[in-house]
Parts: sequence; C-alpha cells; structure tokens
Amino acid sequence: MNGTLEPTGDNWRLVFVRPLRHPAEQVWRAVTETEHLKAWFPQPISGEFVAGAQLTFHSEHPGVDDFHGTVVAVEPPRLLEFTWGEDTLRIEIEADGAGCVLTFSDTITDLGKAARDGAGWHVCLDGLAADLDGDPPPPMPESWQEVHPSYVKDFGPDAATIGPPQ
Repeated sequence: MNGTLEPTGDNWRLVFVRPLRHPAEQVWRAVTETEHLKAWFPQPISGEFVAGAQLTFHSEHPGVDDFHGTVVAVEPPRLLEFTWGEDTLRIEIEADGAGCVLTFSDTITDLGKAARDGAGWHVCLDGLAADLDGDPPPPMPESWQEVHPSYVKDFGPDAATIGPPQ
C-alpha cells in the first residue's frame, strides 16, 4: 500500500497508513525501542524519546557524518514526533480492535526527493510490519528498486529529481 504526497504550506508531507494486527502498546515498543528500531529505521538512533531531547542519527556509511534531531512530541503509546535532519517524522498509533492503525508521516522541504523517500519509507514500514510479525525484513536495496517506480508514477517527475540514496 503506497503512501501519499500532500502539500503543507511551503513543504510536502509523505503519509503512510498501515493497519497492523498488533496492539498499540506492542507497536509503540517497535517504534521506540532500540532492538526493534534497528529492524526498520534507516539509522541507529541515540537519545531518549522525551519531548525536547536531542537525538543523534548515526551513519553506517564511511564518509557520511552523523546528524541530529529533536523530539517534538511524545504521548505513549499513541504519538511520537521528531525531527530527522531537516525532515519532521510523525508516528501516530490508533487502537483498532485487537490491532491498530499506524499513520507515519514525513514532512520534507524538497519535492524532488518525494519519490525517493516515499519508496524508502515504504520499505522501512514493510520492515516494521515484518519485525512485528517475527519475519525477516525485506531486502534492501532490491525492495526499494521494486517500489520506487510506482512512487515516481504516483507523484510525478517533479517529485523524482533527486535520485536514490548511496
């Protein structure tokens, strides 16, 4: 299920809505605890998910520097919002029967990276679902290469001027 792209002021927001068959508390742990984050988030994170706290995102690639973000809002087990470099990531979890609905959004400043980042978050969220299900994550970069063309098609050529990550 592909994400969507919407304008928000001078920026753009990628939005993904994923129904999950796991309770909100379990999904909260998967989006906030280190052992689960490594299964789906693109980089290791250090810092605490406490409003106002600084986070450091560690690069695992030679020559690429670590960068920082700040926790904007935390309301366990339903809301986590933080900056990731220039982006703002927001994770909302809403109970739905025995499971929940996860809404993940990434507010970006450059439309040109929307297809690239949309495909990336798509695969990351597939990894989150796999981790919750106890399955191995989808292979990167193969999975990204599979879904990227659909994001270019859905979002248009202006949203695909910045190519794939290294």
